[in-house]
Amino acid sequence: MKKLTVALLAGAATLTFAATAQAEPDGEAIYNQACMACHMTGAAGAPIKGDADAWAPRLEKGMDVMYKHSIEGFQAMPARGGHMNLSDEEVKAAVDFMLEPVL
Repeated sequence: MKKLTVALLAGAATLTFAATAQAEPDGEAIYNQACMACHMTGAAGAPIKGDADAWAPRLEKGMDVMYKHSIEGFQAMPARGGHMNLSDEEVKAAVDFMLEPVL
């Protein structure tokens, strides 16, 4: 019985760890997949990752607006960067990664 209890606890811990690991999206991977084409080249006026001057007026509006525009789309930027399969959390992770160098 003791071995069964240990095995069950170990299994539960593994599931908990797996759920936690999956809970945080990889902003860099999402950026590379969905955002880089425009935000590395400046296509359609997209601010380039790392360009503090280009991001400053956008950041003045606050992160809630940044997330909203990224999720819903804004001007030339399509909603979710054109990747409608991305969750809100994944989009936010990509935004956070993209803004890391200028914050």
